[in-house]
Amino acid sequence: MGDDLGDEWWQHDCESDGSEAEAEAEKKKSQNKPIKGKSNVPKKAEKRTKLMENTVTAKKKKKNEEASKFPKQKNEKDTSSDSAKKRKRKKKTITDVLAASEPKPGCPADLQNSLTLYFSDKRSVIEQEELKLHDSCFLTCNDLTHSLSSYLKQICPKWAKVQRQHTEKKSVVLLIVCSSALRAIELIKQLTTFRGEAKAVKLFAKHIKIEEQMKLLQKGVVHIGVGTPCRISALIQRDGLSLQALRFLVLDWNWRDQKCRRMIDIPEIKLDVFKLLESWVLDRCKADKVKIGLF
Repeated sequence: MGDDLGDEWWQHDCESDGSEAEAEAEKKKSQNKPIKGKSNVPKKAEKRTKLMENTVTAKKKKKNEEASKFPKQKNEKDTSSDSAKKRKRKKKTITDVLAASEPKPGCPADLQNSLTLYFSDKRSVIEQEELKLHDSCFLTCNDLTHSLSSYLKQICPKWAKVQRQHTEKKSVVLLIVCSSALRAIELIKQLTTFRGEAKAVKLFAKHIKIEEQMKLLQKGVVHIGVGTPCRISALIQRDGLSLQALRFLVLDWNWRDQKCRRMIDIPEIKLDVFKLLESWVLDRCKADKVKIGLF
């Protein structure tokens, strides 16, 4: 029924129903509408987290790419260094070659070949012929079974008589040439059973002045001299040592040092030995005054 008598009641009911429906629709819209300041916050946070994740993943990719590049370079360096090491290991030194080879006793042909090789670029063919020695200029060689005393007894069985006959100062009957001072001292110790009453002198430069050696040679009769080729040549040049009474020259040919080198394998000693032979010994060998032995 209507409030007014003039209004129709059914029209009023329809209007009320429509207003109610509109009110309900507005409520639903208000519920669905986002609240300012709250709905935008989670969306922005999500965007930030996504951006951070993307940047982190991008950085990780770059690091992985760089890490994958650098190890390759290191591996290349390692391989190159390994190959270089292998190349270095392949190179054999003189010591390795000598250590691997079996020791063979020296013979006159070894000395002759060494002389010709050394003087091949320093002398003409005719001059090289002058350096060659006859087999009679050499004593029997050590077959690696002798000690120094037993070898000297073999090459000089009448040593006692030779020792008594030697009366000349500044000269020796037996001259032993070795590579170093320590080796010379060792050889002098090995002479005890051979030399008897004969006097031996050290002829090397270590801790001994050349003037002292000259005085020692001038004082009395010396029978045996043991030393290095450089000092022996220096004494001869300064007239401190004479080779007038020399009869036996023994080269310490077969002995090897800690590096398995013989006296002839050391360039400096080799040069001094050949200078000594060329300047003072070879001519006396050809005159049959001196004989050479290889110990």
